[in-house]
Amino acid sequence: ASKMGLYVSFYEIYCGQLFDLINKRKRLNALENAKKAICIVGLEERQVHSHADVMSLINRGGNMRSSGSTSVNAESSRSHAILQIELKNKAGKPRGKFSFIDLAGSERAADVSDTNKQTRHEGAEINTSLLAL
Repeated sequence: ASKMGLYVSFYEIYCGQLFDLINKRKRLNALENAKKAICIVGLEERQVHSHADVMSLINRGGNMRSSGSTSVNAESSRSHAILQIELKNKAGKPRGKFSFIDLAGSERAADVSDTNKQTRHEGAEINTSLLAL
């Protein structure tokens, strides 16, 4: 029987840019490969052996995630976060992948009218990326 491994990666989309939430918010690039699949270049994967390992990475990444306050919420996620859990065989070949996506909430202009320019820009980026998704 072949041995399988479980690997976790965690990144965010913030203001149109990608950041690795496991690797100190390292800036990432999304590129299309020859098979027309989108690849996140430089994204760190960590092998996990237990649910505690997975939860530790989720908590660590969650703490690195971009957030801020708005007139509606004191603590509001300002990014989309993507957690991927991938099953690979002994040779490292992918056998299956789950992607969990936490979308930043859409922003109504009326709700953020009294906030600063950065918050308004973030809200516009959030709405644009939600439309794209």
